[in-house]
Amino acid sequence: MTIQRMDNVGVVVDDLAAAVAFFTALGMELEGEAELSGSCPDQMLGLDGVRTTIAMMRTPDGHGKLELTAFHSPAAIPAPPPAPHTLGVHRVMFAVDDLDATLARLRPHGAELLGEVARYENAYRLCNLRGPAGIIVALAEQIG
Repeated sequence: MTIQRMDNVGVVVDDLAAAVAFFTALGMELEGEAELSGSCPDQMLGLDGVRTTIAMMRTPDGHGKLELTAFHSPAAIPAPPPAPHTLGVHRVMFAVDDLDATLARLRPHGAELLGEVARYENAYRLCNLRGPAGIIVALAEQIG
């Protein structure tokens, strides 16, 4: 038995509307929003009294999904934004057509470069930026 696919990556955010706006500016599409509560999320998360709102974002090709979750109860636990070399989930990366134009669209939504736009050989222009809830979002523009 093998897996069928990677379904989505989940990100907990404090401001769901701002996170949806950020990822929409990146080029993702809002697939839908839902309120979740009751025994299923309680059992799955090992918490009591879970009440969340989720927004499912999808890439334009329809293959990649990002689940943005805002917790109403219990309250989300604030954590410092991870450094690029922190153990655990490192970042989420997106391939883009035009890196400069994408950065220009994301800056009004709070995106800040962690370093600089870098060139990897004659193949890619790459960067890491800080996105909603402090997550690291990487962008890659194929140039060669």
